[in-house]
Amino acid sequence: VQLTESGGGLVQPGGSLRLSCAASGFAFSGAAMRWYRQAPGKERGLVASITGAGDSTYYADSVKGRFTISRDNAKNTVYLQMNSLKPEDTAVYYCQTPSLRAYWGQGTQVTVSS
Repeated sequence: VQLTESGGGLVQPGGSLRLSCAASGFAFSGAAMRWYRQAPGKERGLVASITGAGDSTYYADSVKGRFTISRDNAKNTVYLQMNSLKPEDTAVYYCQTPSLRAYWGQGTQVTVSS
């Protein structure tokens, strides 16, 4: 199982980023996928999730209306479009499939700062 996150960076408040997570080693199209984030000194928390078919999504209250999770099963990739970014969105972002909870990628750093 491999999960490779990318797309992070430094962005000003109000800006946007699109994160990608390339997955391999499991049946991606049948697997729900989740994005988590971990800020310095805080526990890792769930940001968004999407079903295998992409027909149902969940968002944490803190990102609802600003972030959009999506997936491309032909590319074994899940995305997180992040708009209207705030300094409190600064964290390392990780993807995971709940059916294989032990596996995590290296994460991608998102820093929101002026």
